[in-house]
Amino acid sequence: MAFRAAGNAGPLADINVTPLVDVMLVLLIIFIVTAPMVSLPIPVHLPQPTTVVPPVWPPAPIEVRVDAGNQAYWNGQPITVETLQSRLQEVAHDYAGNLPALRIAADPDAHYDVMAKVLAAANNAGMERIAFVQ
Repeated sequence: MAFRAAGNAGPLADINVTPLVDVMLVLLIIFIVTAPMVSLPIPVHLPQPTTVVPPVWPPAPIEVRVDAGNQAYWNGQPITVETLQSRLQEVAHDYAGNLPALRIAADPDAHYDVMAKVLAAANNAGMERIAFVQ
């Protein structure tokens, strides 16, 4: 509390620190009460590591080529368009979830219907990564 001298009626410029001290004491008591509770260990059940499965690298791509005589080749080996469907389904079954890429190369003189059958076979087998190469 500030005292005034007699005859001086000007404004008082002193800060009243009593409310500040009251707030600080309340905060100090709160921190003293809550500090022991924060330091108690909390049991947490974390998952334990299991055997690490190495990443499966994508298998080698399948090369399908159609020549000018409308003959299809599977990685350089001749194959009929009819058996291409079953061969692609076998690959899709063997590599479920990690299908190899299918690279299709066609001669400019190859017939469109043969390429349409190759693409239909790939679609029916569920091949997802199809690329056209030269």
